[in-house]
Amino acid sequence: MKRALVTGGSGAIGAAICRRLAGDDLEVIVHANSNPKGAERVVAEIQKRNGNAQAVCFDVTDAAATAAALESILEKGSIQVLVNNAGIHDDAPMPGMSREQWRRVIDVSLNGFFNVTQPLLLPMIRTRWGRIINMSSVAALMGNRGQANYAAAKAGLHGATKSLSRELASRGVTVNAVAPGIITSPMTEKVFDAKQIAAMVPMKRAGAPEEVAGLVAFLASEQAAYISGQIIAIDGAMA
Repeated sequence: MKRALVTGGSGAIGAAICRRLAGDDLEVIVHANSNPKGAERVVAEIQKRNGNAQAVCFDVTDAAATAAALESILEKGSIQVLVNNAGIHDDAPMPGMSREQWRRVIDVSLNGFFNVTQPLLLPMIRTRWGRIINMSSVAALMGNRGQANYAAAKAGLHGATKSLSRELASRGVTVNAVAPGIITSPMTEKVFDAKQIAAMVPMKRAGAPEEVAGLVAFLASEQAAYISGQIIAIDGAMA
């Protein structure tokens, strides 16, 4: 059984990805940082459906804590599917954005990506099979007011995705990024009403977390073995 690690697995999109991968017969490690109870709930849902899952809690921006957690995970075998989904918003127009807002958002998405991914690469390479899927955002493709920090962080992931895909292409490991648009979640429901979504999204609706999870599951499958280095938007034709 292949093992998958999903960072930020307690949120709406992360939880949907965890459930879908578990449904595809992967052992899923559900990561959380500030919401460990949320991760435990996702694990319980998966186990209720006879899936194989466990929860893990660490701060992806803390390199030492991340390394220690991953060392423990790797004792039970390599991770062959990695979904880098951890990310945060801290929005503000750039003239009023603090250095801490800029640093923290980039720290989670970019330094967090490195801290989690780098220790898992050699064990993954040794198996000659792997899938790395980096969760980006439509904001990185088209920009968004008040999100210069978030857009910059996610755009940085695009460059890392393309570079790493070239490094690993001959090793049976693919690396892709998925860029969701407006996806239904408790957070987006507070920000966008139906009229706003209809004005912004050509498809006139928000996407469902399960639709994002379906794309991630495809990229994690055998069928996607020749797809690598791609930034794939799932945004109802926004970008």
